[in-house]
Amino acid sequence: MLGEKRLPFEPMTERTWERREEFLRISPAGEVPVLAEDNGLSVPGSGVICEYLEEAYPDTPLLGRTLAERVEIRRLVAWFDVKFEAEVTRNLLGEKLFKRLAGAGNPDGGLLRAGYGNIKYHMDYIGILAETRSWLAGPVLSLADFAAAAHLSSLDFIGDVDWAKFPAAKDWYARVKSRPCFRSLLNDRLTGLNPPDHYADLDF
Repeated sequence: MLGEKRLPFEPMTERTWERREEFLRISPAGEVPVLAEDNGLSVPGSGVICEYLEEAYPDTPLLGRTLAERVEIRRLVAWFDVKFEAEVTRNLLGEKLFKRLAGAGNPDGGLLRAGYGNIKYHMDYIGILAETRSWLAGPVLSLADFAAAAHLSSLDFIGDVDWAKFPAAKDWYARVKSRPCFRSLLNDRLTGLNPPDHYADLDF
């Protein structure tokens, strides 16, 4: 959202498990992300940050202009950040990657099967939206597209999206990947883990 609004920023890494006092002062929950403005204002939480950016920097609107547009965008953001996260991302990325990084044992086969089953339903839904609208929430690019693309990018990084089965969703995601604000995210890497060859390819 910062990139799409052309706002300069410097990303920083916070090891939340260290629970630094300085960090807890700006994020009492001890969670990321947190947006720290130059004027000293700290904005914790992705949802709060997105709402704040829309209000503080409205020139490039990403939450819609009309009430109806805002309702649909917020509905879809919640769909991906709550429903998709619980049914797909947590079961696949959580079990295959986060669990390993945390040294919490082997992936749970039942959760993996649930994740793989659920992703088909969600990808079909994305395809329906992409076939009937210019962007997921309507005629213009919005936070709904970035919310969906963030989850899919993470899953694509571990090779868990079978794009060949979902051509409409693939075409939509290719357009999101081509946004200058999104391209830089595709260069992120984790030590010891390489994504599939197509991951950063804009014409995949």
